[in-house]
Amino acid sequence: MLPTHDTSARQHTGGPTPVPGRGGNRNPQVRRPELSNVEVEIASLLDRSTQELRLAWRKLHRTEPPLGISRDLLIRSLAYDLQQRAHGGPNFRLRRRLQTLAAASEKSALSFDPGVALKTGTTLVRQWRGHTHAILVREDGFEYEGERYRSLTVIAERITGAHWSGPRFFGVTKRARSSVLAEARA
Repeated sequence: MLPTHDTSARQHTGGPTPVPGRGGNRNPQVRRPELSNVEVEIASLLDRSTQELRLAWRKLHRTEPPLGISRDLLIRSLAYDLQQRAHGGPNFRLRRRLQTLAAASEKSALSFDPGVALKTGTTLVRQWRGHTHAILVREDGFEYEGERYRSLTVIAERITGAHWSGPRFFGVTKRARSSVLAEARA
């Protein structure tokens, strides 16, 4: 069977699926005004040969693409890199969370509880010995009394003078949340 160059057929041959709303026309001469330069560059990846995609990978990563990587994965990876270059990559908190998940996966952990994810801008409030303590969740950690901290545990130790689990002290563990819900229902 002869290979087909129709973009609608690529979906069934393991190639990348067509991008909705763009049709099958990948001619760079015919640009739609609503497409950004990055989108046009990503769309042009579909028209490149596998050799051209491998060359683009080598220029970008300064190494050969992994052995056995499919054309589809090359296109997707290059598209991700173009988007990351144009719009920026994941923030520090997301990268740290992904590293934690990857480390747990490498240890072959059968179940991994990533805990509760706190959103930037959230304020945690805790009463301790008659004083109210407020902690602001920041993108790069936590802020307490004008100082930045990387973990809640350090702040809990500063407040209590003893070692505490920070998430447990501030009630942001899953166990603490479920007990609060149980008390609210009673």
